[in-house]
Amino acid sequence: MATKTAEGATGGTEAGTEARKDDETTTAGLAEEQTAAEQTAGEQVPEEAAEADGGEAGDATEAAGGKAPSGVGQGAGAVVAAALGLVSLSGGWIGTVASAREQLVGQLRTSSTASVATQIKEVYGDAWHTTALWAGLFALAALVTGVVVLARPAFGTPGRPQAAWIKSVAWAGVSLGVIGLLLAVLKYSDALLGLPSTG
Repeated sequence: MATKTAEGATGGTEAGTEARKDDETTTAGLAEEQTAAEQTAGEQVPEEAAEADGGEAGDATEAAGGKAPSGVGQGAGAVVAAALGLVSLSGGWIGTVASAREQLVGQLRTSSTASVATQIKEVYGDAWHTTALWAGLFALAALVTGVVVLARPAFGTPGRPQAAWIKSVAWAGVSLGVIGLLLAVLKYSDALLGLPSTG
């Protein structure tokens, strides 16, 4: 009896010790799992926050990029203004053709018995005035286009500055337009390179 009791007591003690060991192992395992889960959650939260911030910033950039003008039209207008200003200084191909046509018309309308002054005026004077007229039209177009390009930011997106090169080219077009218009007026009024005197 005493032996059985001792064996039972010993068996009970061993069973209790094993149960305690199992409880401690389970508790330690749960603690490690919780720590790992917290670390994983901690790593995921900043990543998700970064993705959310990046997505919001990307959406804001896309929205701003979609609404903000690129300035391509203004740049093209500035280049066109400068090109028209250059053409106005020479009258261009259209001015040359119109001048030749006017000269031909003058030759056809003027009789061979007309005075020298009349022949010069009809054949050369009108052709010269036609060249000056076309040069003036090109100069006026350059001037108007350049002014429109320079004034465009006032009617566009507030706070968005115009590119420096667009301003420079537009001002070049305006300057060439003013010079071409002045020369056209002087040529048309015979103040510059007028017809020779026949008297």
